[in-house]
Amino acid sequence: MTQKTAGGDVRLSGISKTYGSFTAVHPLDLTIPQGSFFALLGASGCGKTTTLRMIAGLEDPTTGTVFLGDKDVTDLQPYKRPVNTVFQSYALFPHLDVAENIAFGLRRRGIKSYKKQVDDMLDLVQLGAFAGRKPHQLSGGQQQRVAVARALINHPQVLLLDEPLGALDLKLRRQMQLELKRIQTEVGITFVHVTHDQEEAMTMADQVAVMNGGRVEQLGAPADLYENPKTTFVANFLGTSNLIEAEVVETAGEDTVVTCGGSKLRVPGERCASQPRAGGKLLVGVRPEKVSVAHADDAGTIADGRNRITGRIVASSFIGVSTQYIVDSPACSDFEVYVQNIERDARLTPGAEVVLHWNPAHTFGLDADQDIDAGVETVEESA
Repeated sequence: MTQKTAGGDVRLSGISKTYGSFTAVHPLDLTIPQGSFFALLGASGCGKTTTLRMIAGLEDPTTGTVFLGDKDVTDLQPYKRPVNTVFQSYALFPHLDVAENIAFGLRRRGIKSYKKQVDDMLDLVQLGAFAGRKPHQLSGGQQQRVAVARALINHPQVLLLDEPLGALDLKLRRQMQLELKRIQTEVGITFVHVTHDQEEAMTMADQVAVMNGGRVEQLGAPADLYENPKTTFVANFLGTSNLIEAEVVETAGEDTVVTCGGSKLRVPGERCASQPRAGGKLLVGVRPEKVSVAHADDAGTIADGRNRITGRIVASSFIGVSTQYIVDSPACSDFEVYVQNIERDARLTPGAEVVLHWNPAHTFGLDADQDIDAGVETVEESA
């Protein structure tokens, strides 16, 4: 049941929001493609919910314009905009059953023949057998589906979701991530989803805007943001990154060669967020799961051409599918590595001397003037 509408892009042109001397959202230009699942991702206070509320008409922009398709809706009241919002609280009517909750918007508009539309929505959210139940007789995930169905039955051009999974436990939240993505794919309308949960955004969204301090730090597909972060905030906020302060030795062909702690590393030129120059500084990054650990006795078996640094294991933790190692190295203290538990090397215990090695193609470079810890505390707060 596809509801794609022509000209369904959401375009924000120069919108900002200030409260007195505080700027919640700095001037922002953003286009959300029609029919996409788009996530605004960031920690509390980053401006993501304020941005969503300006799209909904629940907040007036201090500057700028909100377009839905080619229509300027900046001055339209919320109820006159072709959008619906699903909140974390769901806001279901406790005295109405599931079918009546879903039909509420149609009844309010004076539509009397709505049974087929309600049945279609019940099928979409897979709650046909629960039509006669009251909200208190449903699980949190079922209540959330009712809230989504109640919003979608009005055929909005855009569905806004404000932390809709925040009240669910971890297992149910992961199930509902897949459900929401399935529903969005079936109806084909634009979903704009606000969340602080990195996994949630990466699982569901086609595109993610990572927000920090009222600004979009980086915009792109989840895999691109993860593999090619442009700032230390994004590198630390989306998963874990090892960031190494290094000195640029040369730019050799398409690669940049750096030195750190007595080791030489290669960084692909296209994965450098800044333009490195010989003698300058560069923050070299690599994700923990991209790195292999070899006992020092096996250093000779490592293939040529790989980036490598030496170190000593200071801690290890078995975490099911993988083992986490913390390695102290001249290049970087507290270097994290995740190794899948396929064939565990019994020698890799705290105190062991090791060589860390990885494919240079998995290395990225960031501007060395940035705060190396940016985004780390935020990740902990929003985990």
